[in-house]
Amino acid sequence: MNSLSLMPELRQQPTPQLLQSMRILQMNAQDLTDYLQQAAQENPLLEQEDSSALRGSYETLRQKASWLDGGPSLRRPEDGPPERGAADRETESLTAFLWDQLERKRLPKPLLALTKYLAELLDDDGYLAPEDLTSLRELSIPETLIRQALETLRSLDPAGVGAENLSQCLCLQLRRLETCSPALLEIAGRFLPELGRKHYGPISRALGLSLQEIQEAEAVIASLSPHPGRAFQAAEAPTVYVRPDVFVLELDGDWTVVLNEYGLPRFSLSNYYLRLLETSDERETRTYLRQKLQQASWLLHCLERRGSTLRRCAGAILETQRPFFQGQTTELAPMSLTGLSAQLGLHPSTVSRAMRDKFLQCRQGTYPLRYFFNRAVGGQGASRQGLKQRLLLLVRQEDPRHPLSDQRLCELLAEDGGRIARRTVAKYRMELGIPSSGVRKCKRAAGR
Repeated sequence: MNSLSLMPELRQQPTPQLLQSMRILQMNAQDLTDYLQQAAQENPLLEQEDSSALRGSYETLRQKASWLDGGPSLRRPEDGPPERGAADRETESLTAFLWDQLERKRLPKPLLALTKYLAELLDDDGYLAPEDLTSLRELSIPETLIRQALETLRSLDPAGVGAENLSQCLCLQLRRLETCSPALLEIAGRFLPELGRKHYGPISRALGLSLQEIQEAEAVIASLSPHPGRAFQAAEAPTVYVRPDVFVLELDGDWTVVLNEYGLPRFSLSNYYLRLLETSDERETRTYLRQKLQQASWLLHCLERRGSTLRRCAGAILETQRPFFQGQTTELAPMSLTGLSAQLGLHPSTVSRAMRDKFLQCRQGTYPLRYFFNRAVGGQGASRQGLKQRLLLLVRQEDPRHPLSDQRLCELLAEDGGRIARRTVAKYRMELGIPSSGVRKCKRAAGR
């Protein structure tokens, strides 16, 4: 069953429960820890369990795989709340800034809830990934409401937030200028590649503009911000310590997936408040506790579903990339999010959300989960990552006096079953930071 499928009455509008389920699914281990600590402070029905058993289980696991690194040490209830700082920085975030504007707009509750949720999905640059919109539509949220939420989000400051790509971001900013013209919007919306290469001819022929008019438009577009969300990032980003969400390791001869839930606080429903709900004579108390019970029960349900989805996805990665984990190869087998979603019977947006910002640790190191997804080049054969590794090896083994040209690299890869175009070789070479053959020859000659 799709891990985001909910009761029918929840599928027609973005209820807080639905949005909470989606948020929890995409949270990594660190974000989820912070979220649960905050939830426990707001809900008396959530009672944190003793973590000594978890600590023991983790130490037992480390005895079998000494390379494990679960990140921050497990926190005990008696240790008190986490050190202040993360929450303080959160108030300066782009999301908090947008939420503050939304709270002052007095929007209808469904529109406010959906717009605030979209604000949470923005990346550090202030952009919204198209797959996030796809996931909303797959949940049968009314298209009219989605459009209203997008319009509301894109009307906020800083101008340009909520765009799906650079052209849209720039057009959102242009529309707020008094000097905005149809020609400016056409250039920003259709001709950014040509403008970047200063190929003014196609723009002039398509729009009937003079060279001076195009250059004036270029100056206006250059004054805009292509990254409206970056103003809310610290000038010097703090060091980020990755906490793995999943371990892949060999236990007693079997390769298995273990979720890194050892550092997460564990909660159960408070027996004290459950008894109070049954015995209290005060109507307001019973109403309050009943509401908190529903919230706590739903949260525990979302956590269980998140764990199940993540475990299934990681298990499929293990099966597909087993030779890599076993150390038999450094190359990855072709694998796609779409193929995995079909294999597991999940919607692609569910798989994408489960993979987002999460990390897997194995004997070889710690990797983003998305690292293991590599499409076969040309629809079949080696994966993109595999071809890059072969390309890197060929360059390392080449004769320094006669570096391999892109065409020769293309031929050598084809002999090994990797048939790709020369321009693709050049693209992969640049992505790997490998200079052209001429530059490599000059550098080696100069280094003698």
